Amino acid sequence: MYYEIRHYRARPGRREEWVRYMEDVVIPFQASLGMDVTASFVDAQDEDGYVWMRRFEDEAQSEALYTAVYQHDRWKNEIGPAVRGLLIPEESVVTRAVPTPASPLR
Repeated sequence: MYYEIRHYRARPGRREEWVRYMEDVVIPFQASLGMDVTASFVDAQDEDGYVWMRRFEDEAQSEALYTAVYQHDRWKNEIGPAVRGLLIPEESVVTRAVPTPASPLR
């Protein structure tokens, strides 16, 4: 099991709009396809920063969910373009993190 921690930068002054879109559209859409979104945060030290986490059981599950989400017509035609309009994609950082044996997230 592992978590994917995704650090995003909203376009200047658009973080509130991004958070609303994320909470109203992106997270429900991904969850409806089986994605386990475990957390969502605004960065307290960066007015345009946003962080969220997803949980995967293994690589096979992550590959299947990536395909289900990112190859879906709704993602390609509606959600993906909106996301690219609200974020600065080239500044995104994705980290894969494995909980330690005593972690409550295990």
